[in-house]
Amino acid sequence: MRVLLVKTSSLGDVIHTLPALTDAQRAIPGIRFDWVVEEGFAEIPAWHPAVGQVIPVAIRRWRKHPFRAWRNGEWRAFKARLREQRYDLVIDAQGLLKSAWLTRYVQAPVAGLDAASAREPLAARFYDRRYQVSREQHALERVRQLFAQALGYALPATQADYGLDRGRLEIPAGEPYLLFLHGTTWASKHWPEADWRALAERMAQQGWAVRLPWGNEMEKARAERIAAGLARVEVLPKLNLAGVAGAIAGARACVAVDTGLGHLAAALDVPCVSLYGPTLPGRVGAYGRSQVHLCASGPSAGSGDRHKPCFDGLGAERVATALQALLADEVGR
Repeated sequence: MRVLLVKTSSLGDVIHTLPALTDAQRAIPGIRFDWVVEEGFAEIPAWHPAVGQVIPVAIRRWRKHPFRAWRNGEWRAFKARLREQRYDLVIDAQGLLKSAWLTRYVQAPVAGLDAASAREPLAARFYDRRYQVSREQHALERVRQLFAQALGYALPATQADYGLDRGRLEIPAGEPYLLFLHGTTWASKHWPEADWRALAERMAQQGWAVRLPWGNEMEKARAERIAAGLARVEVLPKLNLAGVAGAIAGARACVAVDTGLGHLAAALDVPCVSLYGPTLPGRVGAYGRSQVHLCASGPSAGSGDRHKPCFDGLGAERVATALQALLADEVGR
């Protein structure tokens, strides 16, 4: 059986889809998935053994320059790529109009969430088979339930298994280290730089090496300020997504703001302390073993404000205490 999966973005959403592939692979021997995914995340699906072809799409870029995408042939080439393979089923696991629109170019039945379950109810109009999945649960479990219904197998009662092939990653050798995932998109999700610096100082004093990845010049400058003058704190060179995944996989533990890389740590079974200010972890938090969620306590906590920072009650001392307990628990396993 060959299935086309449409789940384009974001990084966290892509990662939350992986356990459903593992479930399907175990329930249906020989099943293979091709995956339509935003070009910036195209490395990730190939790390799962159930994925055959990865088909990048550039919706984010094409939206900015639609006529350029049409004139240079990118859109035409993408549609042709969708038609190269015959599929038994298409699953739109995104539940948005933009993802549902892409299914129009494939000659196969399309499955997705019904209007009451999809993030954008109009998307359900594009589907031949619609399934109800309760919103009152974690996003990862919702995708698992959608796949089980669409592919006709019983939902496993076991804990979610991301199924990532760590052997595809270059994992750094050398001394044990902690990884601080300090970069994120919303301005309000940034944990105060002074707290990152205080946490780095504390962990370095305890003998830990600390490494700081970065994805753009602003993040690089912040990482350099956090590390300045601290002998055991290192700013990593520029890495692609696979390189960052390797650094995460090799870490003893991570500390992360609410970012897709925190979800990647969970998928790679790396202990992580995740910090939540304007957002709450209930339905979209890092999901897996040894994942600790710390939430701010101020009046703006969980407000969903993209611009106003709100990390009251979530200082470096509280994070360090949680991180030390997590590391001690891992040693005791």
